[in-house]
Amino acid sequence: MSVSTSVSGYIHSIETCGTVDGPGIRFVIFTAGCPLRCLYCSNPDCRYLENGKKVSVDELIADIQKYTSYMNSSGGGVTVSGGEPLFQSHFVTEIFRRCQILGIHTALDTSGYCDLQAAKQVLEFTNLVLLDIKSFDPATYHKVTSVDLEPTLILARYLSEIHKPVWLRFVLVPGLTDDRQNVEKLADFVAGLKNIEKVEVLPFHKMGEYKWQQLGYDYQLKDTQPPTPELIQQTLEIFRSRGLNAV
Repeated sequence: MSVSTSVSGYIHSIETCGTVDGPGIRFVIFTAGCPLRCLYCSNPDCRYLENGKKVSVDELIADIQKYTSYMNSSGGGVTVSGGEPLFQSHFVTEIFRRCQILGIHTALDTSGYCDLQAAKQVLEFTNLVLLDIKSFDPATYHKVTSVDLEPTLILARYLSEIHKPVWLRFVLVPGLTDDRQNVEKLADFVAGLKNIEKVEVLPFHKMGEYKWQQLGYDYQLKDTQPPTPELIQQTLEIFRSRGLNAV
């Protein structure tokens, strides 16, 4: 009787044909566990490892291989999101290592809040990083996330140093992250990096609010409205004025 030595970890859910978390059609794994407490989080049920389902990398790879024709034909691949994937860096490293053996493109969707040494092992097998910088003003960042900004900036600078392709993500929240000076400073910082393929300005939405209610959490943004088209355009123009490909 053989005993599996596959690495295991905790996941929240899987999306088999995702189209918004990296190029092409993607197999998206949402991991459980996150050190951030973002006010607008759409997956508050991903906070704790114990609320996830324990799965082995062998199981995940078997599932992933069922969708390789879709990924190959569209230029897609596998994205690991969360939660915060780097909360389980050893698990994600093994997923990506196995994917790369199979020639599958890998994308890491992260807040960047992590120990850099833990991130480095994942990045060795990562083709693209979707880096979410939620604010450039440290006080606003802490208000949004309940953690400090600096670890994310450290990771961003490191990704630039090693020329790892990055799609920068910024969630535009009226009355919270939309301060013009905040956006301009973030744009200046990002423009100084050498590896940014594009900037995605993501309008705030409330699609996860019902989860907060079900979990008994205090959703502080219930009176916040999505940004207007005018505000979105103004924000895009700030990034574009720095020579960035903002969409």
